[in-house]
Amino acid sequence: MGFLLENCTFSLLNEEILKNANQFDCGHHDLNDFFQNDVLDYSSQLLGKSYCFLLDEDPKTIVCAFSISNDSIKVNFLPNSRKKNVNKQIPRVKQFRSYPAVLIGRLGVNILFKKRGIGKELMDFIKSWFIDPGNKTGCRFIVVDAYDEDDPLKYYQSNGFKFLFGDEAQERQYTGVSNDRPVKTRLMYYDLIELLAK
Repeated sequence: MGFLLENCTFSLLNEEILKNANQFDCGHHDLNDFFQNDVLDYSSQLLGKSYCFLLDEDPKTIVCAFSISNDSIKVNFLPNSRKKNVNKQIPRVKQFRSYPAVLIGRLGVNILFKKRGIGKELMDFIKSWFIDPGNKTGCRFIVVDAYDEDDPLKYYQSNGFKFLFGDEAQERQYTGVSNDRPVKTRLMYYDLIELLAK
């Protein structure tokens, strides 16, 4: 058992929790702004749902939070080499133009709880959630548009995520980011079938 399951309560991140919670700070301005100011609008517009783990000994403390929504990987829009990577573990008769996925829109761990393995625990929780037999929808992949910064990229790579595109130039070409604008995020994916094989 890990810290989250032993010491925290899992909850939908709703208006009541936000009203009563201590300010959530995960050390990243954009993420903090989303969880403090945008999360309720995001939910009310049916764009996604956000969840959190609250500290049992102080339920005003949000240990970590994340948002998810429906997505897909559209392989027919990928370069051939990348299409092969995505299709690699899918039987030929089951290969389609797109595959169901869940998008992690935002994910953050409170800076008071960094360096305790909570980020890994949280990702393991999310992965297991979508292979659970009680899951109400088919979901083959988890995808994320990770900030193109060392820490987020290392985090997702250490949790088994792969880059959807081979490099930034290829990502630029296939996502329509012009050469005069920086690539701020990198598309990454995780194949949930890997968990079922263990």
